[in-house]
Amino acid sequence: MFDAAAGFGGVRESGFGREGGWEGLQAYSKATTSIKCPATIAAFTGNGAITELVDRTPKLYIGGKQARPDSGYSQAVYGPKGQLLGHVPIASRKDIRNAVQSQLASSWGKSSGHLRAQILYYIAENLAAQTESYAARLDTMTGTTSGKFEVEAAIDILFTYAAWADKFEGRAKSVPIQGVALAMREPVGRIAALCPDATPLLGLVTPMAAALSTGNTVTLFASQPYPLAATDFYHILEASDLPAGTVNILTGAQANLASHLGAHMDIDSVWCLSGKAITKAVKAKASSNIKRVWAGAAPEDHLSWLDAGTEIKTIWIPYGE
Repeated sequence: MFDAAAGFGGVRESGFGREGGWEGLQAYSKATTSIKCPATIAAFTGNGAITELVDRTPKLYIGGKQARPDSGYSQAVYGPKGQLLGHVPIASRKDIRNAVQSQLASSWGKSSGHLRAQILYYIAENLAAQTESYAARLDTMTGTTSGKFEVEAAIDILFTYAAWADKFEGRAKSVPIQGVALAMREPVGRIAALCPDATPLLGLVTPMAAALSTGNTVTLFASQPYPLAATDFYHILEASDLPAGTVNILTGAQANLASHLGAHMDIDSVWCLSGKAITKAVKAKASSNIKRVWAGAAPEDHLSWLDAGTEIKTIWIPYGE
């Protein structure tokens, strides 16, 4: 059945998007204020100074476990004064494959909104307990003094999307039959998010929280100049009862991985939050498999983030007099 009040459209091989209803109007509208293009930040270079006696090399986070990169390569990460802070893995297309396979195995999309809220609250609580250490780590990496504000903002984002997890629902449509059409929200599925260079913790937590709140699984590609913020964060995830494969974290050059994300047949949406060049590379490949590519929204525009993580399914329910 069809009616202009109720959205109709495809989901899988038929593409995505809706005609009719509020969701149809959204497809032809845009925000009145455009978001700023994310800043590209060059990584610091080294001067031979070492900050720690033990050279720590974090790993990727795939399928709920720390994993070595398939390539076996890593890169050095330096602080603003040229001191060596550590090494991070360089992810490849095979690591993307492993991450997406773990997303396929996750049961997160079938979990209740209440359960998703409880786990997001738990992640926020665990991060809050380590505010000082994370703030100091961010200040060391970026050379700023805003680390504490960023950690507090990340905690606030987690609490916000935890609160939305069981409240972002569908709506009933007024249709000209003896019945009702229900617009039900369902998760998009498997999301890959290319995180911005600036605000390495907040830029990682925002897409993660929005995706998890709406029942999606997500693979996050960390900030390129400050990747240690992401590799430190997976210790929080390990202690927060998050099902394996629900969140994966990869590090490395996003430009080298963007085209593989666009071409991957098992990724349902790519959130390009790190600049126009990356978005263009993803779109060039995503057009072949009709994949959603989204360039993000303002951090305070929570409804746009939640919309990006959901599909609308229209269900017609007739009833008698």
